[in-house]
Amino acid sequence: MNQVTPKPTPAPSRRSRVVRVGDRGHYDAATLHAILDAGYVCHVAFVQDGQPLVIPTAYWREGDYLYIHGSTRSRMAIALAAGIPASVAVTLLDGLVLARSAFHHSMNYRSVVAMGVFEKIPDDHKMAALEAFTERVAPGRWADIRAPNRQEMKGTMVLRLPLTEASAKIRSGPPKDDAEDMAVPAWAGVLPFAQGFAAPVPDPQLAASVAFPDYLRALTSR
Repeated sequence: MNQVTPKPTPAPSRRSRVVRVGDRGHYDAATLHAILDAGYVCHVAFVQDGQPLVIPTAYWREGDYLYIHGSTRSRMAIALAAGIPASVAVTLLDGLVLARSAFHHSMNYRSVVAMGVFEKIPDDHKMAALEAFTERVAPGRWADIRAPNRQEMKGTMVLRLPLTEASAKIRSGPPKDDAEDMAVPAWAGVLPFAQGFAAPVPDPQLAASVAFPDYLRALTSR
């Protein structure tokens, strides 16, 4: 029996469709979620008073939403909570692609761009959201630490962006040199790049009786 090749997931909108090297575009939720779950920092772009701004900030994903948090006095949080359009980008570098010609040097990467309008989550959902954020960064951490108090919660805003208009773009593999450059005697290939945590550096004021927890050890051993 002939196997039916599944059709690729279409772009959710015209403006979210990958145009430049379109075959690198991906729109399925599994690919989008995997990239977002592998990162820690996003860049949020918006326009305020006619000035384009791009702000780096920590993020996390729950379901089909990307979450961020910030001070209730943050100009970004205030602007986004007011409902202005925004765009969010996450990029993971996987390697340097070194070609035989200067023109064909590149990078291997995985990226996601999402567009839309952030919404402020209700105050009674903030604690659960911040717990999810903490557990996303360091699973097991929430049970070890002091939870935010009333004043800290009052000064914190949590916003989320639906991933209904998002696209991923991925570049992988070796360099793509022109046929006439294949004889150039320069090394060509990929220098893989991977991020990871190094050995922990304890707080100088940490009590000697407090051991490095196993759940953090698991992060540093990746």
